[in-house]
Amino acid sequence: MDVFQTLPGAVRDGDVIAHFGNPFVEQRLLASGEALSPLTDRALIEVAGEDRLTWLDSITSQALAGLAPADSTELLVLDPHGHVEHAAGVFEDGASTWLIADAGDAEGLTTWLQRMVFRSRVTVTLRTDATLAGFFAGGAAESRLRVAAPHGVPVVWRDPWARVQPGGHQYAQVAEHPAEEYGWSVALLDGSAVPDGPFAGALAAEALRIAAWRPRWSHEVDEKSIPHEADWIRSAVHLSKGCYRGQETVAKVHNLGHPPRRLAALQLDGSESVLPAPGAPVLAGDTEVGTITSSALHYEDGPIALAMLSRRAPAGDLVVRAEGADVAASQQVIVPADAGATADVPRLTRLSRRPVAQDPR
Repeated sequence: MDVFQTLPGAVRDGDVIAHFGNPFVEQRLLASGEALSPLTDRALIEVAGEDRLTWLDSITSQALAGLAPADSTELLVLDPHGHVEHAAGVFEDGASTWLIADAGDAEGLTTWLQRMVFRSRVTVTLRTDATLAGFFAGGAAESRLRVAAPHGVPVVWRDPWARVQPGGHQYAQVAEHPAEEYGWSVALLDGSAVPDGPFAGALAAEALRIAAWRPRWSHEVDEKSIPHEADWIRSAVHLSKGCYRGQETVAKVHNLGHPPRRLAALQLDGSESVLPAPGAPVLAGDTEVGTITSSALHYEDGPIALAMLSRRAPAGDLVVRAEGADVAASQQVIVPADAGATADVPRLTRLSRRPVAQDPR
């Protein structure tokens, strides 16, 4: 339900509110915790029933059986070969588990979960009546929200990307990860009344996400993606939980290293006033080595992007081809080419096997 459709000054791109007139100002307000961002490109799935946590634990990448009310985390659904099929934020309120997914993934994720119920005491419902808003924790925006609490616990998901989660591992070899300042949160709003502004559109929210190196299903995932390539093990994969679909690939790549591709952050030359769109080719010399997955104009850093590169792509400067122009790009390595093979990475032992639910498709 889009209660934001009547907001004054909203400039839309399809179903998404792109901005409210000044994306740079909106970024500053959002980053400082002053602004709210209408999340019309996200959807909410409710998983209810007494078996919900152990059931989700058994079929996804995250350890969920021990979640307590008000806990937030993140999960991935992998195929048998370890490729990412679905992704969602997870919030537990003690009676239901709420999954926050990209709108384009929500129906597919809901359908897959419903197919996997079998005899478990679980129900899965895509909540088309939900209104979601994003904000950065600790600011005035959070205090203005009327948050829904269907079972007595306000439904506010805190993005776990800010810290390496228990059972996770970070491949990025940096002293200070940009995610440390990424206090992104998503709230389920109570009622149909529009909250007070100021507001920030999707352009602002995306710029801050890209600056934090935060992967997203709608941008960084394709049919070949595995979690290691986007450093997604830091927040969405528990390396020592029991078996689940795709676990053997997760363990193998983590133990041996060398994921086929790797995510990189690019600082783009802004002199050409060209912002490469997702899908733009990335070149090292005359050789194409990857593509842009996300791009934005950041209020402090200027044009920035995330790119999925071949593992063999050099670690130095690159070129992005966009709209007939070659845009110089300075590369910050996020996932090293030998990710998972460094000496300080704990090796995973083969886990004892237990039955893994199979997709009936």
